Amino acid sequence: MLLDLVTVAVIGFVGFRLVSAFRRATKRDATSLSLQIVRGLRPRHFLPIPLVLVLVLVTAALLVQVPGLDFGWWSAIGGEGNAAFGSTERTRGTPLELLIPLVFVLLLLPALPLFARREEEIFRLGAEDWSMAKRVLKAIVFGLVHVIVGIPIGVALALSIGGAWFTLAYMHGYRRGGRAEALMESTRSHTAYNGTIVVLLLLALAYEVAVELTA
Repeated sequence: MLLDLVTVAVIGFVGFRLVSAFRRATKRDATSLSLQIVRGLRPRHFLPIPLVLVLVLVTAALLVQVPGLDFGWWSAIGGEGNAAFGSTERTRGTPLELLIPLVFVLLLLPALPLFARREEEIFRLGAEDWSMAKRVLKAIVFGLVHVIVGIPIGVALALSIGGAWFTLAYMHGYRRGGRAEALMESTRSHTAYNGTIVVLLLLALAYEVAVELTA
């Protein structure tokens, strides 16, 4: 019963935050920035994604075998994956199993470019002046921050690979046009990566719905 209440509280809190993010993302200034980011997406922002995803998944699968690195607070209370998607074993077999993740993803979509931009400002901005060691450390910290949303520690560490790719994108942009271009380049790579994951999740949800309807 206690874990059920905790799960409901977490889903309610995440839902509230996503609604707030949706409202901010649909304001005029925020929408203008999001469109600027999205309209600048090019094939180079998507082509590395399959390789990066494979590296992340393989690394995560290996790391979670290490005792302690398989811990995530969301999975500890029956959640699945990332708390931001609201998937939990406690809704399994009910309409909420699909409804909550679907609603959460739809609320998240408009804010994806803005979330990517903010994370790039925190973890990549100024990387042209950093040592290689600091760039690596920042990528690791970027991955570990995802522990906050309930991702297991080993999986969060694996996400550092994505952080390293965003750093490379940032440096490529810096060589092309300075700091402003660098920030936009890494933001677009980050947006493309997150967007691809969301699309894959939506496809998985659509498949589950199709299976339910034909069962």
